[in-house]
Amino acid sequence: MWPRVNGLRSMELGTPGGVRARLNALALAGRKTATTGLLAEYATEAEGLEYPGERLALLDDGGEPVGVIEITGVEVKPFAEVTWEHARAEGEGDTSLEEWRTGHRGYWERLGTPVDDGTPVVCLAFRLTGPPGAPSGQTG
Repeated sequence: MWPRVNGLRSMELGTPGGVRARLNALALAGRKTATTGLLAEYATEAEGLEYPGERLALLDDGGEPVGVIEITGVEVKPFAEVTWEHARAEGEGDTSLEEWRTGHRGYWERLGTPVDDGTPVVCLAFRLTGPPGAPSGQTG
């Protein structure tokens, strides 16, 4: 199960170290408003999908909250069907959908989970709603 913080499920972007710090900084600046994960990770972690309106604690490398995000959209689709609109909303500087796909394939392969065009992924859209200690009902 994913950690719970201040009564909220958590979101850990990327992997610990430079990747997570960079992705969190993009999210906290409002430049990253989407992320993509592998559907298989939800089964491994015995977690249900996020849902629109759900608030999540955004965690740093040490498991400490750095912000609160609200899910604004959830789509499950094959990797090959991720749109450029979603990829661009990830805010990571990709200049094309092909660049985004190559980067994400490489990331997951380095983690030991190769991805092909049919691999189911979860596309999440979100917005920053508050500081780390914000109660689940606070909006930003």
